[in-house]
Amino acid sequence: MGSSRASASVVPPTDRFEWFLETVSNEVMPLSLSSDRRDDFHADIQDTPLGLAALSAFEFSPVRAWRSARHIRQGDPEGYQLVLVSQGSFRVSQEGREALVEGDFVLTNTSRPMLTECISAGDPIHAMTLQIPRSALPLSPRRLEPLLVRRLSAHKGAAAVLAGFLRTLQAQGAHCGTEALLSMGSATIDLVTACLAQHLHSLDEAPVEARSQLTLQRILRFIAHNLGDPDLSPRTIAERHNISLRTLYTLFDGEPASIAGVIRRQRLERCHTDLARPEMDHRTVQAIAARWGFTNPAAFSRTFRDAYGTTPTEHRAHARQHRNTDATQQPGR
Repeated sequence: MGSSRASASVVPPTDRFEWFLETVSNEVMPLSLSSDRRDDFHADIQDTPLGLAALSAFEFSPVRAWRSARHIRQGDPEGYQLVLVSQGSFRVSQEGREALVEGDFVLTNTSRPMLTECISAGDPIHAMTLQIPRSALPLSPRRLEPLLVRRLSAHKGAAAVLAGFLRTLQAQGAHCGTEALLSMGSATIDLVTACLAQHLHSLDEAPVEARSQLTLQRILRFIAHNLGDPDLSPRTIAERHNISLRTLYTLFDGEPASIAGVIRRQRLERCHTDLARPEMDHRTVQAIAARWGFTNPAAFSRTFRDAYGTTPTEHRAHARQHRNTDATQQPGR
């Protein structure tokens, strides 16, 4: 699925501020809010899932938001929050630093207490928030520390490219499928890295760590786009990226799974999803397995059972039964 929208207009006016507070606390991270506009509060939210990253576009009445140590204990995505303020202004304070941001980016750390005043002369505030796990960025926390709670220009170079990309992604996200958004999530992280590196005056002298992580991200995108190729292998991946097999294996040393494990897991995930989709019911289990690069039916069935504790046929039957049960429980049936 693509982007999803939610609006406070679906609840009575007296409940709209509480709706916004609950939605943000549950779907982004726990925090507290106050507002002088509680009685006529306005809020619209568009969420675009991007795999590791998540993009949320907000339109809302002025608020004061704070995230305390108690909120952090309740829930911490352990990442960075990159905000593009396109209408209104944000006054952000975190650990003794303060920045006033209008029309530009600001980067904060979700694991530290923070105060944000979202100010507007009258029109709703417009902002896009990109949530990125720290582990997904190739630039180390030590290197990014100088960029925290600073106004980061969004009007030139890599930052302008990123800002334009996020606006287009917000506008077109509803028309994109899950796989397309996953690919664009990887591209988003690359653009964020380039933007932050440029602000660190190190775009042309990116550290070895950053270069390795960028290469790893490109390889992961290549794998995702070529899962259906039965000849996809570490050797073909290395050749396509002009690196040696040894370098390729080294890139995956710090990852939870080997490169072969990544390919196998992603193929299984695609099969698991397809087997439960009603529009794929006309395809045999073997056809779905072949679609995602599994050429040996017996080996596929064994691997699937080891991963999910059930056979592909049993998984498909369970999904059908679940759909039928839901259908019979719908009102009016």
